[in-house]
Amino acid sequence: MQQRIIYTAILLFFIQLTNAQSLVDIYKKGTVKLIPDTEYANNNDWNEVFKTYYDTIYNKPMGDRKSIIMMPNGSLIINHAYRNFYSKFDVNGNFIEEFGITDSSGKRFKKANNIVGVINNNFFTGLDNMGVMQCMDFDGHYKKKLVLDYMTRDMIPVSDHKIAVVGWVIWKTKFRDFVAIVDYNTNEQKVIWEKFTDRCESNNHCDLFNYRYTFKKGGSFSMNTMPFTKNIGMSSPPKIACVNNQIIVAIPTTGEIFTYSIDGKLLNSDKITWATNYISVEEQKEIQQKAIDKCLNTHLVPWISEEEGKIARETLLNMMKEDLSKIKDPIPIPVFSHIIKDSDENLLFFEIPKEEGMNKFNVWIYKNDGKFVCQSSFQCDDYELNINPSKMVFYKGYIYALQKLKNTNGNPLRLVRFKIAGN
Repeated sequence: MQQRIIYTAILLFFIQLTNAQSLVDIYKKGTVKLIPDTEYANNNDWNEVFKTYYDTIYNKPMGDRKSIIMMPNGSLIINHAYRNFYSKFDVNGNFIEEFGITDSSGKRFKKANNIVGVINNNFFTGLDNMGVMQCMDFDGHYKKKLVLDYMTRDMIPVSDHKIAVVGWVIWKTKFRDFVAIVDYNTNEQKVIWEKFTDRCESNNHCDLFNYRYTFKKGGSFSMNTMPFTKNIGMSSPPKIACVNNQIIVAIPTTGEIFTYSIDGKLLNSDKITWATNYISVEEQKEIQQKAIDKCLNTHLVPWISEEEGKIARETLLNMMKEDLSKIKDPIPIPVFSHIIKDSDENLLFFEIPKEEGMNKFNVWIYKNDGKFVCQSSFQCDDYELNINPSKMVFYKGYIYALQKLKNTNGNPLRLVRFKIAGN
């Protein structure tokens, strides 16, 4: 009897130690294995639940544009691009219903942008073409709207009544990228970080690898041929997160990390020190030549005549060939691509992969004004990992994700819960 009591006590103590293991402890072991929880979401008919996976617009598939939102109780919402409804799943991953935004009479809105966050026990959406953000309760009943006079790249809740926004504005001669705090109750806004970049006149060719042609009967065609060189403001805009009630603004191109209070006061700044990678001159020339070869046989847009199409191609090709001869310097690659916050309030900075399938990340801990403590990566045998905050979210030590199952028939898209284990 005494032996049994001692054994039980030791076992319980071991379980407590195991449960107390932090995510950082797991990251420090190196590669992190993501193990699918087979009991989660196992009652769903995925061909029916995600039937919109096969949606197309102008022959372009829309299935990969779905995204995931975690609710406070562990339930999940899935956004469907260009649809006016959302899918709701319970805490066990079982499909509950499709719902949309409805007015006071119960009529569903014809258009509904993606839900991007939860604030004050309500959902809020991304902006429509008029800069309107819709807010509704968890059943889709319309509550209010907020209006912003600019475009947005990202939005996250940072308190019960404030939203951090990555904004973007086109001026006559400048682009303005910025981060602002929007008050949910008053719609008042405060810019906490900003950067201006020059804007080229629409009919001029000012920037390498950026091309535009205006057609005689109206309309235009534009393209960019080189990664990380788009002339629409910052080619890699700021990434934002909220950790321990403070706002983190991280700049991919420079590696700068700024910490602000919820009220927008700058508290600290830091800079990522790991090595910057580059697109070499030789690699740029190879990429540019491939773009030239492709343009030779491309019909730019369907509404122009064959003659004007030929003139447009020749104009673009001349600019592209001229740029090929101007390639002299390597192009710096952004220090990181995405930030994902885990359920221990750590930030995972994912580097831009050098090879397909790589997802190396560096773990940043906020304590003591922030520091990087280790480097790791995710590995999963069963799923094609798509590392993106719109596809993966941490909750109570698990990762909930929208991922494609390998080696399956029919619709490959799944809502999956991963257990996190070190090697």
